[in-house]
Amino acid sequence: MSSSCIEDESLRSSEWFRIVNEMLGRAEIALNGPQPFDIQVHNPAFFKRVLQEGSLGLGESYMDGWWDCDRLDIFFTRAINAGLEHQLPHHLKDTLRIAAAKLVNLQSKKRSWIVGREHYDLGNDLFERMLDEHMQYSCGYWKDATTLSEAQNAKLKLICEKLALKPGMKLLDIGCGWGGLAEFAARHYGVSVFGVTISAEQQKMAQQRCEGLDVTILLQDYRDLHEQFDRIASVGMFEHVGPKNYATYFDVVDRNLKPQGLFLLHSIGANQSHDKVDPWINKYIFPNGRLPSISQIAAASEPHFVMEDWHNFGADYDKTLMAWAERFHKTWPEISQNYSERFYRMFNYYLNACAGAFRARDIQLWQIVFSRGVDNGLRVAR
Repeated sequence: MSSSCIEDESLRSSEWFRIVNEMLGRAEIALNGPQPFDIQVHNPAFFKRVLQEGSLGLGESYMDGWWDCDRLDIFFTRAINAGLEHQLPHHLKDTLRIAAAKLVNLQSKKRSWIVGREHYDLGNDLFERMLDEHMQYSCGYWKDATTLSEAQNAKLKLICEKLALKPGMKLLDIGCGWGGLAEFAARHYGVSVFGVTISAEQQKMAQQRCEGLDVTILLQDYRDLHEQFDRIASVGMFEHVGPKNYATYFDVVDRNLKPQGLFLLHSIGANQSHDKVDPWINKYIFPNGRLPSISQIAAASEPHFVMEDWHNFGADYDKTLMAWAERFHKTWPEISQNYSERFYRMFNYYLNACAGAFRARDIQLWQIVFSRGVDNGLRVAR
């Protein structure tokens, strides 16, 4: 290579550095700085990669060990509050993905099983150690809690109380996970529970967890449900439904809910209605996921139900994710032989990035209670 080419490459590299440094400066984040939220760059190609590939390049370069940060959660909180995600370029693939989401049903029956295989079937050894004893992979309720176990126990109790569960009732759990809610409701409230999941690993553990209780766990798409239930709950599943299926989802709930029934929807939510999908999260964590907005949920639910209560405790997801991250780090030596170092960096990045987003209030956590509007004297629990 000629000296002029080397000089040109050096100039381009310094320009990439200058732009990234200037952007991070708006969030008071330094390159190779002393603060725990500053980033330490190990590969100078990092700057060009981030500016050309945006969010995907940022996440993948971290997975590749090109940079580090002691407190990724604070880094993301600062970056989001400074609006840096809006200043990163949109890769052509991101644009095509948004277009595809508009034209194609990415959460069809056939495609709905993808997230089960690629995320929830990662390995029970990981989730058993990272989560609480109820295996709750959704936001805990930290109002009076000081530990993850207390927060998740409080969340399960809150759901059951909001649904006003009584012995002898039939409860449908759409997206039942590892059976934590099913077991809790059957054991403490005397209800009969029917749970569905799209994860084979979750079904296996849920059946073991609920052995001896009046609980049925099936590997089944929610669209194939045709029964009648007194109560329906859906916890941390609506994020995988997709806008093209919101109307169908509420049709399914409607046809399976008895006239005097109640339905509780527990979901992460977006502040605005948009077609954005974070490309890194979509590729590595939750394929084909979409966060609903208030208006999208309202439009899909209003032909069927009265909204009795809308409870936002999104700030609690920050605490939940940080508790998961702490347990993940502690348990890593026990399970590291089953996973790669790149997986460790990927999962660490995911937990901390999401914690930062909730802390910045960029995304929310909603529990919504619906009824048919009958005069049943309902007073929703808190």
